[in-house]
Amino acid sequence: MKGVQTLYQVTLNNLLTRLKDGRFVVPDFQREFEWKPRDILELMRSIFLDYHIGSLLLWKGQKKNFDALACEPIYGYTGGGSSREHIVLDGQQRLTALYYACVAPDVPPPNRKNRVIYFIRVDHFMREEYDDAFDYEWGIKRIEKLTSDSSIQYREHIFPLSVIGAADPFLMSNWLQEYTKHWNDKTEETKQHGDGEEVEQYRIHAQNAEKFGKEIMNLTQQYHVSYIELDEELGLDRICDIFTRINSKGVPLEVFDLLNAMLKPHDLQLKFMWREARKSECLGFVKSDKLNVYVLQIMSILEQAYCSPKYLYYLIPGQEKVIRTPDGKTRKEVLVGTKQEFTALWDRSVSALENAIRMLRQPQRFGVTSSKYLPYVSILPVFSALQEHVRTLPANKQLDAQRKVRFWYWAAIFTSRYSGAVESTAARDFRDIKTWIDDDAKEPPLIEEFREKLKSLDLRKETKRGRAVYNAIFNLLVINGAPDWFTGNIIDGGELDDHHIVPASWGKNNLQDDPLIHSIPNRTPLLGSTNRDVIRNRLPNEYLPDLIADNGEDRIRKMLENHLISPAAFDILMRPNFTATDFNEFIDERHKTLVKAIGNLLIEERLDLSPDLRELDESIEKVELALRSKIETTVSGQEPVNALLSSIMKKIQCRLGQEQNRDPAFNRERYTTIGGMLEFIDLQDLKDIIVAKLNWQNFSDTFGRKGQVENQFNQLAAMRNSIRHGRTVSEICRKDGEAALLWFEGILARKGQP
Repeated sequence: MKGVQTLYQVTLNNLLTRLKDGRFVVPDFQREFEWKPRDILELMRSIFLDYHIGSLLLWKGQKKNFDALACEPIYGYTGGGSSREHIVLDGQQRLTALYYACVAPDVPPPNRKNRVIYFIRVDHFMREEYDDAFDYEWGIKRIEKLTSDSSIQYREHIFPLSVIGAADPFLMSNWLQEYTKHWNDKTEETKQHGDGEEVEQYRIHAQNAEKFGKEIMNLTQQYHVSYIELDEELGLDRICDIFTRINSKGVPLEVFDLLNAMLKPHDLQLKFMWREARKSECLGFVKSDKLNVYVLQIMSILEQAYCSPKYLYYLIPGQEKVIRTPDGKTRKEVLVGTKQEFTALWDRSVSALENAIRMLRQPQRFGVTSSKYLPYVSILPVFSALQEHVRTLPANKQLDAQRKVRFWYWAAIFTSRYSGAVESTAARDFRDIKTWIDDDAKEPPLIEEFREKLKSLDLRKETKRGRAVYNAIFNLLVINGAPDWFTGNIIDGGELDDHHIVPASWGKNNLQDDPLIHSIPNRTPLLGSTNRDVIRNRLPNEYLPDLIADNGEDRIRKMLENHLISPAAFDILMRPNFTATDFNEFIDERHKTLVKAIGNLLIEERLDLSPDLRELDESIEKVELALRSKIETTVSGQEPVNALLSSIMKKIQCRLGQEQNRDPAFNRERYTTIGGMLEFIDLQDLKDIIVAKLNWQNFSDTFGRKGQVENQFNQLAAMRNSIRHGRTVSEICRKDGEAALLWFEGILARKGQP
């Protein structure tokens, strides 16, 4: 190929001009344009996020070759005449997708009935919510409405990509100016109404409109696409051979390969570095071909809190990154100065990934004892970076930080947060969790979303192993200490088998292939040998009696409770002549138990407690709720400031304020009642209310002597605080606390409390 090929670059603007001129044609032996609308969208997303989209391979054409190869314009080309210049050997799908999105010909994509238009949602784009910023529309009426009325586009922050490739070269600059003017006008109009919050919102839209205009203008003028041009004198046989090799053996470059090439001039052999790293037993645990890219993403998150391919290029030693300061000015910054700095950051990130995987594998912490039960592989970069960040904190800050990272991890899984494109999500989560670690009032919205999601969580729909929620339930069963039913051993990941509690073969014969037989409420981890060789296809009522006869019913019931099979569910499984009705009862009962366990372990944050301490913590919580109910009933009708004491009212108002700052949607009106306020106080506050001079006469009949009730409160609070703050619960503290717990349970039960 020496002397017959040349490497060029062309800007996005110039490339679109050439496309509209019809300079690119496709030989007959090329496959048809076959990208789906979603594929086109992903290419646009890559371009407008400044990602590399690969190089084109073009052949400078001659008329005899255009004719010999029966060349045709690219799909959707509507220009008159022809200015054929290049035959596209590699890049047809990309060029056609670019033309279709930015020129918007009035033709439907292949195998579609209606035309599709593409656009950027400017508000999401400017908030860096890139997963939601790029979209398309195919409804005929909606398209007509959007394309005919620019005021709708401005109002809904919709920037049609067809503006970029319009025949009028001034249309884009005019559109951007009018969009900015629209929101400036709205700002000035709203100032007359005096709604400061709305004015501020419109002002931000106007500022973002101006910034977006500059970004788009810069991108279209500065984004470059590389292409290799083959000499027009090359023989047709050579061209066909080249094309055949491209399509039979060619593999598109991934970001790792691109960085590998870019790092070679800096004497950094990225592929060799990865070969050494992947020898690690920890990295070998995860079955994924993306771990090498994950290391780069961890490096990028740690250095700049972003990890999309666009940002990975700033890891190259000496590469300058343009930083926009709050005052609108720009400055240049080098993240990685030297080869040595890159190597140190690489080693740190590999170590962070290893440590994260090691942590996930721990049965008592995350329960991923087998790679196939890892809920999301794509969560590894941000999880690793967060763990590395926590490691750098002062020792006294790490416990609470780990609690918050753990809460985020489970929230992300049960809200299916990492099921799609995740680079911008990972970057946003890293920033949000770092902020939350520093400030308790800055809890991310995801945490509340998780709490709400639990209320409607339907595990009966989870029937496929490998899905995130399905795997997460297995992880929680491992954390809960679920042992094998016949050996009593805690199950190691390599031996874990996915067991149908009610056999699948029974379901096939009795449930008419109802997929519920495969749902997670009917599954639990057991040893493979137990599942296949001992239980086989038998119902629980066939083999559990033998286990009970040999080991005692209490022991077997307790063992199954570790599998989150409640006593009621156990009784259902033991019914003779087990029927489809029994099966549905069992599924409903275990589903309730699983959802309750998620709330107790994750939302109530009892995950780190041993099973016996979890039970104690739940019992304390029940007593605390009963005490609140008792106080609310006893002091009803009184003014809160009198009933709850002025000092405690100050605490309540402070905590309500913190909650409102954390959650803008927080309904403070709900907490103007005594019952609502009591949700924001602790055991010691409850004690102070009960023994207060003004209140004691109302409570003395229930609690007896004031000194005794104060002592019982102190003992219960000491045990509760030790449990919830991760301190060792001494034997004396536990005995005193359990005695106080029994005392309160007896007192409240005797007085008719729940």
